[in-house]
Amino acid sequence: MKDINKNIIALGFVSFFTDMASSIINILLPIYVVYVLHEGVDKLGIIIAVATFISYAIRVLFGYLSDKYNIVKPFVVVGYVLSAFTKPMFAFADTFISIAFLQGVERMGKAVRSASKDMIISAYSTANKHGKTFGFHKMMDIAGELVGALIVFIIFLIFIQNEILIKDIFLWTLVPGMIATTIVIFFVQDVPKVEKKTNIVLNREDYRLFPLLFIYFGFLFFIVNQQFLIVLAKQNGFTLSDIPLFIILFTLVQTITSYYGGILSDKKGNFKIVFIAFIFGIFSMLSVKINLLLSFGFLGLFTVLSLNALRSYISINAKSKGFVFGVFYAGMAIFSALGSLLIGYLWEHYGFEVVYLFSIFGMTTLLIFSLIIIINSNFR
Repeated sequence: MKDINKNIIALGFVSFFTDMASSIINILLPIYVVYVLHEGVDKLGIIIAVATFISYAIRVLFGYLSDKYNIVKPFVVVGYVLSAFTKPMFAFADTFISIAFLQGVERMGKAVRSASKDMIISAYSTANKHGKTFGFHKMMDIAGELVGALIVFIIFLIFIQNEILIKDIFLWTLVPGMIATTIVIFFVQDVPKVEKKTNIVLNREDYRLFPLLFIYFGFLFFIVNQQFLIVLAKQNGFTLSDIPLFIILFTLVQTITSYYGGILSDKKGNFKIVFIAFIFGIFSMLSVKINLLLSFGFLGLFTVLSLNALRSYISINAKSKGFVFGVFYAGMAIFSALGSLLIGYLWEHYGFEVVYLFSIFGMTTLLIFSLIIIINSNFR
């Protein structure tokens, strides 16, 4: 890791502690909503959709503002502060509406910081090592999620599992949030200031990047994410103590593969790695019928390989990086949110079997379409 700039290492630890807290929230919320508050899976779908949409859609605005006014670190700091102070508030939420609101505010923090954070990573990346750098950062990100899952697992082994315990855990997420905030304020440097020759933010050359991004958005629409799979695990008879084990596997797979997956994307090309990730996404759904652990594992591979390769792809090829990163996250918002709403509705009213067929058919169609593009195009 000698090629990794110390500024990116510091930012990696910020993500580590932030995602430790986020992992705790993401593990507990599906159980809290469906089995403590007794809301339906469709309500969980609404919460996921609201959080996802806000998390990603607003990023295009802040990516644009970051490019236009050369504002980078201030957006990163504000975003992390907002997330740190919102997570503990889940302890006081007792309806799906209040949870959706808080989840939306917390994810707004992620929206404010994300495009600017990627600009910092891009600015301090060594030439021809963008995949490796983004892979390292994502590894730290997911390692934090892994530790968060381990914390929940250990707490569930020691203490009686009830509503009070879950709310107490929500409150304690303030600790890693404050550590992350301290690091980002005092140890992460802003990007070097560059005199802009033009005020034009949108570069028409960047349009050539969009086809690959839109195929990815389609996969996000059809794939069943880990929070829905947590509900499936509970429906299949797994206990609350078992649930963190699935997330531990999900995050462990990503932690192990993120850094070297980034190196591989530098060597083999980003589009090839994204195509492989698509195959893992289909496997994640197919393996639901075989073993849920396999499903979480394949979902982890899809998530980390596709995200790292696409971030690297934008970092290398985009002229207006902040804006394209914003478009990337906005597309993720729209398609993930719509997919979550539809999956939650189908599950609640028609059962998981319909969701299973919907997901497999959609992803397989997109895989064939992406193969056609590989044959007829020169994506790198």
